[in-house]
Amino acid sequence: MLRNIKSEFMNDYYDPTFHGMDIEARFKLADEKMKKAESNGQVFGIIAQVLLDLNDSHTSFAPPLRTSRVEYGWQMKSLGGDCYVSAVKPGSDAEAKGLTVGDKVLSIDGRPMDRTKVWLAKYLYYTLRPQPGMALIVQKPNGEQKQLFIQAKINDRNFKLDAEEEDRLNRHRFYEPSKDVLIWKMPQFDLSEDEVDDKVGMFRNRRALILDLRGNPGGYVSTLERLVGHFFTRDVKIADLKGRREMKPMIAKGHTEKVFKGQLIVLVDGESASASEIFARVIQLEKRGVVIGDRTAGAVMRSRYYPLQLGLVKTIYFGINVTDADLIMTDGASLEHVGVTPDELLLPAPEDMVANRDPVLAHAASLVGVKLDAEKAGALFHIEWRSR
Repeated sequence: MLRNIKSEFMNDYYDPTFHGMDIEARFKLADEKMKKAESNGQVFGIIAQVLLDLNDSHTSFAPPLRTSRVEYGWQMKSLGGDCYVSAVKPGSDAEAKGLTVGDKVLSIDGRPMDRTKVWLAKYLYYTLRPQPGMALIVQKPNGEQKQLFIQAKINDRNFKLDAEEEDRLNRHRFYEPSKDVLIWKMPQFDLSEDEVDDKVGMFRNRRALILDLRGNPGGYVSTLERLVGHFFTRDVKIADLKGRREMKPMIAKGHTEKVFKGQLIVLVDGESASASEIFARVIQLEKRGVVIGDRTAGAVMRSRYYPLQLGLVKTIYFGINVTDADLIMTDGASLEHVGVTPDELLLPAPEDMVANRDPVLAHAASLVGVKLDAEKAGALFHIEWRSR
């Protein structure tokens, strides 16, 4: 695995200097450590660490899929500079131990938590080395600190989200607070060009659009370029691509007739990443709309996934994501590890999370002349539980 990953990585990583690291020495050290590893989990951790040391949001090791699924019964998200509990599964050990939405997560298994550690914790506990449980120190909304040990639930079978849950998690949802205003909850950039055109047709002639990209991890470049183009009558340069080879810039083709000319508000948060961050920044740079919410994830690179395998009789599948380009916005800056700072910084308080209120969406609605209280806004796109 290590040799195969090294080959793909060394050939295609966008920075031939590897950020000044002695990459040969790092792979050699990993090889030596693996000789002393006592489990597959340790081996996978050693392989992953070589890539994690690059501090690159889009380069990572994808270990072989497991035959069992681990569910911890709670979800986390970044909010401001911290990490918070965003969902707790009914009937889980997490619920029984008293973990609740709105709790600030101070540490997991002794590791201090803040917004910069959320993605790493998700990668470690769900993808790389799932654990039978975790020790949490949390701070309740009233300031009280509690130490909890959460037991995970392990299902010893191959797991695949059923069709209903897939639809629930990934469905593009809409709400019409008035005839001339539409709210679009966009979960990811996963639409074909024709599908983008169809969605835009729902609001093209309206007075205002609120595009909710909170929690959107990104997706296809083609979706991003097509969507951006619907907000301009001219071609717009999204970003330049900086890699080992000369690359064409990302360009959004403008529309002369089928263009949305109304008021645009974009909502983002700390879980908005990649394409959703790029979209928000283009809207800012082109002064086309207003961005509201929390600072975005700062995970903005272009990468390619390489599927790999070992074995003839019994095949082991694994892979690697490799960044092949950095994105430089038209102001000359990269968003990697920086993110997008909203025009209006507005966050829900822990108390809002507990009560399922959404003051951010409520405020956005008021800016387009629609009365929508925080309680109703919180119920519009609320999902009771997300398995992953």
